[in-house]
Amino acid sequence: MAYDELQAVIMPDGTLQLEWVSVVGKINKQQSLLQNEIYQQYSTAPGSWFFFLGFCNKKISLSPSLIFWRKFSGFFIRKLSLTPDIEEQRDEVVIPLADDELSQLLEAAPLMPGGEYLGTEVVLALWDELQQIFCQKIEAYDGSVEEFIKEYSPDVHLIGRIYFHLVENKDHEAPFAFLATYSTRLNDEGESRHLPLKFALEEYEGDNEKLLELLVTVDTAAQKSELVAELRDSGELFYPLAWSPKEAFTFLREIPLYEASGILCRMPNWWKGKAVNIGVNISIGEKTPSLVGMDALLDFSPRLMIGDTEISEEEARRLLRESEGLAFLKNKWVAVDPEKLKQTLEAYEKARKLNSEEGISILDAMRLSMNPQKLFGIEDAEVISGVSHGEWLQTVFEKLRRPETGGAIKTTNTFKAKLRRYQQDGLNWLFSLHKLRFGACLADDMGLGKTVQVLAFLNALKAENETEGGTAGASLLVIPASLLANWTNEIHSFFPGLSFFVAHPDIHKPGKVPELGSGELSALDLVITTYALVQRYKWVQDYSWNYVILDEAQAIKNPGTKQTRAVKNLQANNRIIMTGTPVENRLSDLWSLFDFVNPGLLGNSKEFGSFTKGLANDPNGYAGLRKVVNPFILRRLKSDKSIISDLPDKVEVKTWAAMSKKQTVLYSEVINGIVKALENSDGIQRKGLILSALMKFKQLCNHPSQYLGLDLFEEKESGKFQRLREICETIYEKREKVLVFTQFKEMTGPLSRYLATIFKREGLVLHGSIPVGKRKTLIEKFQGHEYVPFFVLSLKAGGVGLNLTAANHVIHFDRWWNPAVENQATDRAFRIGQKKNVMVHKFLTKGTIEEKIDKMLTQKSLLSNEVVAASGENWITEMSNDELLELFTLKV
Repeated sequence: MAYDELQAVIMPDGTLQLEWVSVVGKINKQQSLLQNEIYQQYSTAPGSWFFFLGFCNKKISLSPSLIFWRKFSGFFIRKLSLTPDIEEQRDEVVIPLADDELSQLLEAAPLMPGGEYLGTEVVLALWDELQQIFCQKIEAYDGSVEEFIKEYSPDVHLIGRIYFHLVENKDHEAPFAFLATYSTRLNDEGESRHLPLKFALEEYEGDNEKLLELLVTVDTAAQKSELVAELRDSGELFYPLAWSPKEAFTFLREIPLYEASGILCRMPNWWKGKAVNIGVNISIGEKTPSLVGMDALLDFSPRLMIGDTEISEEEARRLLRESEGLAFLKNKWVAVDPEKLKQTLEAYEKARKLNSEEGISILDAMRLSMNPQKLFGIEDAEVISGVSHGEWLQTVFEKLRRPETGGAIKTTNTFKAKLRRYQQDGLNWLFSLHKLRFGACLADDMGLGKTVQVLAFLNALKAENETEGGTAGASLLVIPASLLANWTNEIHSFFPGLSFFVAHPDIHKPGKVPELGSGELSALDLVITTYALVQRYKWVQDYSWNYVILDEAQAIKNPGTKQTRAVKNLQANNRIIMTGTPVENRLSDLWSLFDFVNPGLLGNSKEFGSFTKGLANDPNGYAGLRKVVNPFILRRLKSDKSIISDLPDKVEVKTWAAMSKKQTVLYSEVINGIVKALENSDGIQRKGLILSALMKFKQLCNHPSQYLGLDLFEEKESGKFQRLREICETIYEKREKVLVFTQFKEMTGPLSRYLATIFKREGLVLHGSIPVGKRKTLIEKFQGHEYVPFFVLSLKAGGVGLNLTAANHVIHFDRWWNPAVENQATDRAFRIGQKKNVMVHKFLTKGTIEEKIDKMLTQKSLLSNEVVAASGENWITEMSNDELLELFTLKV
């Protein structure tokens, strides 16, 4: 059963937007009503919905992203409500966010769409946004701040004038002192100071109403706290009190209740809202293991800790016998919950037993970091105070986190590409994981060169094998069929010495892939096949590969499909996945990817499902998950300051598309027709025939339906449509924007309809028939804050005079064969005002006239710059019949 779930998305500019997503499961009435209420606020009051979110009922479940932002906004409101003199400060108030609070918020963030953009700058900007919303609203509000807040929620109390203080005493019998104070004005200028509450009895003597008004927050707290009710009713509240550790502990545990009632509490620094508990800290991997890989056994050392201080088991057991809530140990006051301390000692015993055995595998060590209580069979996460990495393991993971700090892995002279600095770091990282026998997820942003980094790794791998005088056997690359042309081109360009075989029927005649034996495979460096064909070839399933490498690895994000199961059944020494899509957008996707790349790391599907159910209420859960997966993920963004300086402002790539069977048949028919017609033509007639043929070839390369004049544009019938999906799915996952140029007005509609299915929303279209007056409105909408993901433009109408810098992707769906015209169109996005790197994708259909003319233009820059710019496509009509035949012939 599916329902629509509301989720928050972090956009590339750091702003928050809400969108509906269909998910499998059930939704209760309360959740449905709250979702709709939040979305209505978002739609009708875009300037205040975020502030409103913090007042929403915290007991009602929402999507993980909205739960996080509800906590974020609620935290702001809590700090606002605890600000003294808020009534006097009003719109001039400044609500600070301390560094430790910022770190805790970032660590508690769930995996969510746009999570890769969530950093210090974004959090601070959103915090500032909440402050601006409050200041703007309260400035325009006639009533008090208290009345303003009550309009949002009657349960939120602003801090009143009563303060509770708890300090340490030197009296061993009563080591704590309690005092209630109140703030009172000293003069007409509004200066105030704090006085013990007993002075209020004198100040309001004879004015019982004002005294009751002062004590309203105490009455509110007394309804929920026996301690406060007793202090109020006995009159002890008005005098200094000496307290035992047991009384002090009761007070400390109830602080959230007092603050929620509007009483501000001052407490010892060592409490800071949470007790310093005793827990088990586990240090793993102090010494270098004898083996590498996920099964390598690491040393394992448990310790009983108070904060960062170790204590003995005897001291912990003495506390269990003697303590009354708080105990003074190692110069620290420690909260002692007998039941929790008992669990802690039991966990410590289990950990010592594990340590006395062989040790713990790296696989189990990483899983322990994510879910430590599971190993010890306990439910309370606080019993395990921490899992730390010993010297060896810390050094390993630090090197993986910072690949630039390691030694550079060299490629041989057979590798023809010059790696950028960050690409060299990527090669170093891949090789470090290779040496450790860990799987890798290379998740660099689109356009940063994942393919060239993997080819560099294969080059270094081949060199290592040759140096060691043997062979590790062939590796297998699994890709979408639409990427076959891209990979073969990259191999020929950058690593022509790579011995590879393509297991795909379109490459072989008569459409049948020969079966390779073990000996033949071991003589190769790489076999390339597609996701759809992995399960078809038994020899692919039976061979034990050196590496299995997946490109566009999101193809296995659904663990239940036959395709995913077939890929995961492949035998390999190690595995690499490549994806330009953020791997942290959805928990289920993350599990499926890591189930392939490092099997068992996140447990099985059922175990991971049980773990993720409790994440929303466990502030440390997501931090533990990130700690486990981050060493094996390398993701650099084009927006990273360390990357952007190493990139040109405009990255142009050729995007290769394969022809569908229907395209191939129709293309051959056009060739046969034009060859016969050219034999019997000359002059103007010949020129017209050639230009007509060029038009037909372009239409066919786009989609057979364009050439045939049909309305149905099926994705499977066009290689370009398939490549468009793969690129745009990644653009959508990152919530970026794209301009799609075509020279055909009749293609703008089909492209727009197709893109809407990918982006799950409508985009914009501009061609020559759109009135000039309407164009300004379209541009403003695309450039605006609302997420309008794509803009399809005809080259002539959209190629000049527009400013569309909201896009950081440009796709030339078909080629004008005039670089000057294409560059002019590209510059709609790449111009003054653009603050992002622009990625330009130039689509080419493999083996067709598109590829051949592109090659000619690349090789003959003089022809491109001078002749083509002046004559458009007329220069092609000047070719001889033999040259035209070579140009038109389909190369399979």
